Amino acid sequence: MSLRNILKGTGVAVVTPFAKNGAVDYDALGKLLDYIIGNNVEYIVTLGTTGETPVLTTKEKIDIIQATYAHVNSRVPVIVGIGGNNTHEVVEQLAILPLKDATAILSASPFYNKPSQEGIFQHYRAIAEKSPKPVILYNVPSRTGRNMEAATTLRLATEVHNIAGIKEASGDMVQCMAILKDAPPQFLVVSGDDALALPQLACGMDGVISVAANSFPKQFSDMVRLCLSGNFASAKKINDTLIDAFHLMFAENNPAGVKAFLAEMGIMQNTLRLPNVPLNGTLHQQVKKYLQKNPV
Repeated sequence: MSLRNILKGTGVAVVTPFAKNGAVDYDALGKLLDYIIGNNVEYIVTLGTTGETPVLTTKEKIDIIQATYAHVNSRVPVIVGIGGNNTHEVVEQLAILPLKDATAILSASPFYNKPSQEGIFQHYRAIAEKSPKPVILYNVPSRTGRNMEAATTLRLATEVHNIAGIKEASGDMVQCMAILKDAPPQFLVVSGDDALALPQLACGMDGVISVAANSFPKQFSDMVRLCLSGNFASAKKINDTLIDAFHLMFAENNPAGVKAFLAEMGIMQNTLRLPNVPLNGTLHQQVKKYLQKNPV
């Protein structure tokens, strides 16, 4: 079965729970994974940028991956996030991190360096050549400072054997449609924008890797499945109830928004590692009001 079939639907970019003292809270991680999987998402992504990977040590990353495999226990596929702006270091991480039980890796394009399109292509080619698992590209220019253009994505999809898909989070619908128009038949294309997921699915995307589905796994995955079945009227009704939540989740930074929701739901502490801090008091009150109006 192709990766496109395995990963059709909703994936969740899982947050990393921290205890009040800042240590990784593995009990809360297990509770979160059970909540997400129990509400019928198709797969999870550990150590994505939503997992605050820039502030995790290599040992913590290894421990989180292993704890995730153990707790998921093959109930759903697991994708591991491995990215960075030092190509050599990313390749080294591929050899260090435990990937035997991963279905694929998700790798964000280089941040801060602002490489040319050729530099982005060569970065990903170097990663794909060394990766023991299929590579899913991740284009998120709002974080990286450089857009990966549709032509670069399509070149990687056609010229580099181990590149199997993309999480596209440019927010550019024309770019998304260009990728969908010319991508190879088995190339996975998923949305990385919760608020744009419905129209992007209407354009032909295969699913979403979602932040909001940490908090609303049933609603979000139901919405995605309805879209994939062509029932956009019913999908819109669910999406309409989530729009305000999407806004609150990204009003300041990710994952401060989604962690505020998860804390109010009793799943984890509302703790982040610097330089990120919890949602401000005004926005947090809006999170409380949203959940009172829309109980999970």
